[in-house]
Amino acid sequence: MKKSTFILSILIIAALFTGCRKKEEQATKQPIRVETEVAMVGANGNGISYVGVVEESEATAVSFTTMGVIKRMLVDEGQMVSRGQLLAEIDASTSNNGVEIARATTSQAKDMVKQAEDTYAQAKDAYDRMKVLHDNGSLPEIKWVEIETRLKQAENAVNTARMGVVSAQATEKIAHKGVADTRLIAPVSGVIGRKQLDVGETALPSQSVVSILNINTVKIKVSIPENELKNIGANTRSTIFVEAINKIFNGGRIEKGIQADVATHTYDIRIIVANPGNKLLPGMVASVVFPTLQADAAANVYVPITAVQRQPDGGNFVWVADAQKKAHRKVVKVGPTSGNRIAILEGLNSGDRIITSGNQKLSEGSEVVFLSYE
Repeated sequence: MKKSTFILSILIIAALFTGCRKKEEQATKQPIRVETEVAMVGANGNGISYVGVVEESEATAVSFTTMGVIKRMLVDEGQMVSRGQLLAEIDASTSNNGVEIARATTSQAKDMVKQAEDTYAQAKDAYDRMKVLHDNGSLPEIKWVEIETRLKQAENAVNTARMGVVSAQATEKIAHKGVADTRLIAPVSGVIGRKQLDVGETALPSQSVVSILNINTVKIKVSIPENELKNIGANTRSTIFVEAINKIFNGGRIEKGIQADVATHTYDIRIIVANPGNKLLPGMVASVVFPTLQADAAANVYVPITAVQRQPDGGNFVWVADAQKKAHRKVVKVGPTSGNRIAILEGLNSGDRIITSGNQKLSEGSEVVFLSYE
């Protein structure tokens, strides 16, 4: 009895040890490093795929209208800003002093108007009283001329003083504008592109401080060889993949350049693309495919031949990775080859992330690391 109990204990301990070791092995199992490619309709590598660069649809250079040292910079590159938002300030001490001086000048001018109006009131009162005597013939003519002259001089003094107030107020308005000019305000909404100046640097009138980019829609700039330009029109359909954000976009209307690069004999085209959420940023690299340029590419997804593997029953499959970076087997029907790529007639959709290298070690649900994406 004791011997059988001892043996049973040994078996239980061994089972527990084996189970723990399996758990440890599973816990320490590392993700498999793979290379991937996003499946795209018509991406067969035969002259219909080009490399492009994302550009903003519009760029607005923002500058001060006066000279000064930048005291505060309130935005950073890549920051979204709204029209009317304060972007930066330059030292406003000189402008503020100008406002105080202008205010004092305006106040003095108004005091002079009051004094002139008081003098005019006195002269007008004397004129009214003396006019009765003058009309009765009781006032010498020379005395009357003197009274009229004083009234006219008082009236001129009032007009001059009032003009002084207008001039002082205009100067004060200019001084206030000088203060306003020390604040850099966004004229449009968009994203801050490049900062040309920063705190402590001197800004000159009309010198760009920052640029504001409109990226609600963007343009994909692509250089097209001159002998292939004839195949692309304003409404040629295009598919665009941007690996930096792992997204595919449908291209819109195409703008064609008319001036060739003398060195490469290529023409620049720009494909207009809607940019919801402003995910596409200027400078991102894009893969551009024109599916309709070849009839056999219009409806098929093309993948590298090395991505296709054979099943024991003779069928074919590829490995794809999902959003959680897990590998899954997809059975496919293959078509004709084109160079080092092969058409997938069934089983894949445009946008699927295909594992092109490292797939020999995979099993269903394997965790992977994207070498070509991470």
